[in-house]
Amino acid sequence: MNGSIQKISFHFLLVLAILVCFTPLLPGLLGLLFSAFSYIPALNMQNFSLMGFSELLLWPGLRESILITIFVSLSSTFLSALLAFSILQSCWNKAYWKKLESLLAPILALPHVAFAIGFAFLFTPTGFIARLLNTLFNDFSITHWSLINDPYGLGLILGLTIKEIPFLLFMSIPLLKQLNVNSTLMTAQSLGYSKAQTWQKIILPQWLPKIRFTLFAVMAYSLSVVDVALVIGPTSPATFPVLIWQWLNDPDLATLPKASAGALSLLLMCLVLLYLIRFIEWLTIVKYRSWQTSGRRALPLAGKSALLVTYVISLTPLPLLILWSFAQRWPFPELFPTHWSLRFWQQEWSFLWGIIGNSIFIALISATVALLFAIIIHEHSTRAMADRQRFVVPRLIISIPMLAPQLSILFGIQVATLFIAHQYYYLWVIWAHIFFVFPYVYLVLDGPWRSYDKRLDMIGLSLGMSPFKVWWKIKRPVLLPTLCIAWAVGISVSLAQYLPTLMLAGGRISTLTTEAVALASGQDRRISAIYALLQSLVPFFFYFLAIFASQKTGIIINQSTINKRSIAHHVPDSKESDYY
Repeated sequence: MNGSIQKISFHFLLVLAILVCFTPLLPGLLGLLFSAFSYIPALNMQNFSLMGFSELLLWPGLRESILITIFVSLSSTFLSALLAFSILQSCWNKAYWKKLESLLAPILALPHVAFAIGFAFLFTPTGFIARLLNTLFNDFSITHWSLINDPYGLGLILGLTIKEIPFLLFMSIPLLKQLNVNSTLMTAQSLGYSKAQTWQKIILPQWLPKIRFTLFAVMAYSLSVVDVALVIGPTSPATFPVLIWQWLNDPDLATLPKASAGALSLLLMCLVLLYLIRFIEWLTIVKYRSWQTSGRRALPLAGKSALLVTYVISLTPLPLLILWSFAQRWPFPELFPTHWSLRFWQQEWSFLWGIIGNSIFIALISATVALLFAIIIHEHSTRAMADRQRFVVPRLIISIPMLAPQLSILFGIQVATLFIAHQYYYLWVIWAHIFFVFPYVYLVLDGPWRSYDKRLDMIGLSLGMSPFKVWWKIKRPVLLPTLCIAWAVGISVSLAQYLPTLMLAGGRISTLTTEAVALASGQDRRISAIYALLQSLVPFFFYFLAIFASQKTGIIINQSTINKRSIAHHVPDSKESDYY
């Protein structure tokens, strides 16, 4: 009886997970298509037409905006992939590698908007680097440059590249462990290959296909990013997503067809670039692979220098935000503030409590629900592998929220909520956060879930335990550190959501991210620094909480209810080291 109830409950949760995590795709795409072809009954547009596309094509500067958007997206994606691989090649399995792994968490916890604001404080003509150069050389002429809002998007490329390198490293660690890099290096070196040749000719062709979806996600984000582009991106012309965002915010509702046509065009651009990356991968690894077998040369990759630059630029914004938040007067070219004050903290503190509460409330619900649904779908996929008759949720559908431009999907969802019940804006915002958080949580759990030894479950079932009890008593303690990290990743992703919060709440919900972006364009750096700093510290807190919890759970795992001897006794030809 209990087994039947548990089975029914599991299937109910599975259906609920599919409905919550994937149904927004349908109204998102349908709403986008209808409005792109000028079918918006609420605006008395009841006939399909190409008016939106006509207005889009007539917009001055459209070609330049699209070209610079594609240039920024492709450049940042390829640079981040190249530099991430060079870091792996130079630093993998070195004595300091474990310390580098532990430093990835605080860098990943830093939201894109907070990083962008700190990046701006670093690279503006009156930023910290300009102050430092002027102090060293006492020459104002060397500070007449700027990477912020430059017309070629170079600052945006650098910012996106630096921010995505830690993400690629984080996702590459479990993949390289699956590839048995150490054994490959030993075998290749015994055949006369150098370390660089082994990495570039043997490991790279295996690494690229496995990191493909992560690269897709990096490319899609860089193509459709709005919040970071508003802070450090070009302005004349702005990137294509920023143009679409400006049209969406236009008080004249007649611009909606043009905005939706632009959002649909952005989605099509994303699909084309995804296929382009896949085509380049096929060319280099499958079609023209002679470079893997001919010659002994290997490209020199400055991995250690790339690692140093990445960590310095990634971690420097945080102390800069702290300095600016307490600075009352910081004239150029002084290296440090000349006067300090708590006035701006005291001025904003009464507003901060509600904003912080909103941010944490939405993030906790979104990350917890996404984690529960990711567990359910992983469990279903695990059982489906044993029973090939069962339906398995395709990984491509799971990855769509990461791969499709947020602006394109959210526009359709926003139109759909207007027809349903737009007044429940908290519900729609939380649902949208779950929709975008779920793929990241699922991806973090994917590697550990696949590597989990299923023989542990077999032992529990053979001892008469129910499937739920096996999961709770055996599998949960083993995977608990990963679950904690996935939960923290979900909270961090939710806290960084800008467009879902602003579009589906219509400005009624203020979070640290929406306020930080709004204040970043203002003139007072101190208030901007306060909100960016708090936006950084909140995910930091949850990351360290997850790391602390995962370290504590190591004691629980070693004291598991199923001891090593019983496992070795029930499973033939097994070794204790296979399980612990």
